[in-house]
Amino acid sequence: MSLHDLPSLNAALNSLCAALLLTGLAFIRSRRVEAHRRCMVAALVTSCLFLTSYLVYHARVGSTPFTGQGWIRPLYFSILLSHTVLALAIVPLVLITLRRALKADFPRHRRLARWTLPLWLYVSVTGVVIYVLLYHVYPAG
Repeated sequence: MSLHDLPSLNAALNSLCAALLLTGLAFIRSRRVEAHRRCMVAALVTSCLFLTSYLVYHARVGSTPFTGQGWIRPLYFSILLSHTVLALAIVPLVLITLRRALKADFPRHRRLARWTLPLWLYVSVTGVVIYVLLYHVYPAG
């Protein structure tokens, strides 16, 4: 795997994380607590792998310019801005939600998870959208 394969890996990790989040949600709704726990831990590990790969790629390559023009440009940057802000916010939310689950503080875990999960899902899905737009629909050079 080369350095230039990392954006595709990152998109795959984001896709996997989104699938794990949705599966974990389905499990908890059907009261399959252990399966939910395993999915959520797997989503956390997947996100950590993504973050590591993302940081390595951007430390070595830098940023990739968006070449789209017209109506797609403000849409892309709106998605990118919301994704970036929420990606920063999701880290403490995930950690606090996880801590509450580990302490078996389930009422407080549940209250925060109602916000954490959809925001985390948004960040994962928009990460894939950004990848597709940046590397496949409007690739630089």
